[in-house]
Amino acid sequence: MNVVLPHLPALQVVIPLIAAPLCLLAGRASLAWTIAFLASACATAAAAILAYQTLHHGPISYHMGGWAPPWGIEYAVDSANAFILLLVSGIATVVLLYCPSSVSKEIRAGREHMFYCMFILCLTGLLGIAITGDAFNVFVFLEISSLSSYALIAMGSQRKALTASFQYLIMGTIGATFFLIGVGLLYMITGTLNLADLQTRIPQIQDSRPLLAAFAFITVGLALKAALFPLHLWLPNAYAYAPSGVSAFMAATATKVSLYVLLRFTFTLFGAEFAFGELPLHWVLLVPAVIAMFAGSFSAIFQHDIKRMLAYSSVAQIGYITLAIALASQAGVQAAMLHMFNHGLMKAALFCALGCIFYRIGSTRIEDMAGLGRQMPWTFAAIVAGGLSLLGAPLTAGFISKWFLVQAALEQSLWWLVVLIVASSMLAVVYVWRLVEALYFKEPAAGRKNVREAPLSMLLPTLLLAAANIYFGLDTRLTVELTGNAAVLLMQGHM
Repeated sequence: MNVVLPHLPALQVVIPLIAAPLCLLAGRASLAWTIAFLASACATAAAAILAYQTLHHGPISYHMGGWAPPWGIEYAVDSANAFILLLVSGIATVVLLYCPSSVSKEIRAGREHMFYCMFILCLTGLLGIAITGDAFNVFVFLEISSLSSYALIAMGSQRKALTASFQYLIMGTIGATFFLIGVGLLYMITGTLNLADLQTRIPQIQDSRPLLAAFAFITVGLALKAALFPLHLWLPNAYAYAPSGVSAFMAATATKVSLYVLLRFTFTLFGAEFAFGELPLHWVLLVPAVIAMFAGSFSAIFQHDIKRMLAYSSVAQIGYITLAIALASQAGVQAAMLHMFNHGLMKAALFCALGCIFYRIGSTRIEDMAGLGRQMPWTFAAIVAGGLSLLGAPLTAGFISKWFLVQAALEQSLWWLVVLIVASSMLAVVYVWRLVEALYFKEPAAGRKNVREAPLSMLLPTLLLAAANIYFGLDTRLTVELTGNAAVLLMQGHM
């Protein structure tokens, strides 16, 4: 164990990276799933240990190959990215538990091993983005996660999945290009790609126009990857037409990792004083965030496909996270990170529950779900738990993060912003109620046979995610402590 522990930052990425080609070579679905699940479970265990170490012993710096930065590649772990690593790997592990039955239903026979290969490769990319201390490596891992995501979405059972994947590819490529141009400009004016080294050199050149251009390119590129309004156009179709397991995983993790990178670059690389003092980033983020909160919820209300409804809901929830970042305060950063985690839990639970319904009736349209709540009571319970968390109801995880967001706004006496937060949250009541009404209060379609619950391999992970929404609404010690430490580090400019 003493031999393994010092290398956990590297193993966090290396284990799933090695597992990806092994899944492809496995050829059989069961073997590929076993490899993917074991790799994801190992990544989760590593993330949990790293989170404990950073919480109690401070940040960790790992030099790849023994080469000291800035000459070598550095993996840096603190409370902020350890929290993200825990979210991404944990969600991936639970979703993989859910996948065998779902994949056999939704993925063409003979391609299951390819699915697990792409899934674990996407996990590798997301973990790498969070843990690397090198700006160019952020781009490399960003592309690994993106390319595998395109393939995963294209595996959806409907032909529209191909169109959705292509749309995401175009938008994602534009976002990655913007980010790469920004990183290239930073390298041109500083001569380094190490994030900690960049942090020391940027204050000396804050008046230069290339730095302003780099900041703009990086911010826009990350905003597109995070689906911040109005750069969200790829998201609804991507979530709606992807396989159920992919929708659950991506909705819970992909945009959150991009938002984390935005937090890290804004507060620690460029500095809050530069981004929010010398530049008007406060309004650049605040206005689209508020629009997203309402536009996303309004769009969700009028959707007939529940996956699209939840996709537009994600646009609104990303608005809340961006709003918290725009406050540029310690309380705001903590609220943003809390909502990243809690939104990941609620969306993973809801998309998994929809996957259970799709497994039985082959549809996620609201009119086809009439009366299913009484025939699938456990699935309905998961939807209610996830829906209440989405609303921000007390005793749920969603309430905690929205409460912290409201407190962050009140700290700056922004009463009008609190009113907007509450008003937009009320809109969520409308589309969540539409789903509950269809499932429980409407009569089943004439001629439809009695529908049973999905297999336990799908139902149990769904209920676990639903229970997590309640648990982290009651016991907030872990999430509040980790995000509190993370907020302090980010506001202090720790890299």
